[in-house]
Amino acid sequence: MTQTTTQVIVDYKWVLDHQKDPKVRIVEVDYDPSTAYNVWHIPGAVLIRWREDLRHPVVRDFIEPSQFEKLMESKGINNDTTIVLYGDYNNWFAVYAFWLFKAYGHDDVRVLNGGRTKWAKEGLPTEQGPKEPQYPKGSYKVKKVDWGSHRAFFWELLQRLNKGEIGKSLVLVDVRSPKEFTGEVRAPPEYADEQTQVGGHIPGAANIPWAQAVNPETGEFKSVDELKKIYENAGITPEKEVITYCRIGERAAHTWFVLKYILGYPAVRVYDGSWAEWGNVVGSPVKKGSEP
Repeated sequence: MTQTTTQVIVDYKWVLDHQKDPKVRIVEVDYDPSTAYNVWHIPGAVLIRWREDLRHPVVRDFIEPSQFEKLMESKGINNDTTIVLYGDYNNWFAVYAFWLFKAYGHDDVRVLNGGRTKWAKEGLPTEQGPKEPQYPKGSYKVKKVDWGSHRAFFWELLQRLNKGEIGKSLVLVDVRSPKEFTGEVRAPPEYADEQTQVGGHIPGAANIPWAQAVNPETGEFKSVDELKKIYENAGITPEKEVITYCRIGERAAHTWFVLKYILGYPAVRVYDGSWAEWGNVVGSPVKKGSEP
């Protein structure tokens, strides 16, 4: 059963009220803890490092269910724990982790609205240093793995593109910046060393940058009415199947969260191979410019 918006988004007041609750675990998810968690974090929060903890150590994929279980137990998390995720980059990797938690069947996982940005803006209490709080070891078992309703793959998108379905029965949303979409740049400046072989976008994709969904001052999600206008005006409506993508999947997961959990779209998935895969595969169709 899909959690509702009120169940998946919490504010800083809710976190302050539940910091001592043994049934709640606050988890910071960072791409680079040296510039985030290690500098300051919410008191009592544990750390999950995106690259080191959630990515598979050998292939480009996520850790196996058995590894996920061990990670949860090391953080004092049980199957019935309420998990609240937040992190750096306006919650990019926190929401990416939310997507993975849901694919691995965790029942109650939530996102702190505004993440580190909002917490800092409010001047709320913090702890310094890389040392994590220690909790009793958890007991955790992955009961199901649901990639089917969460993940899209390269081969599927290529087949559906060749069948002429993209832009019709399937809406593909490229959530990268306009310059990435047009092919003017192949990666954001901070990731210049991770550029793909070619720039551009998947033919038929619509460009709706992820940042349109948040308040730039606080990192919080915009109101439901504002979000509806952004996506519905671009033809992204609830009755359509939607797949989001970006460069490696984290920004795509952000938009997936907005569409699925805030706006309630029933059929939304993430193509987490994203442009890092598509822009490097020999022969994959590519379009440049601002038109879909």
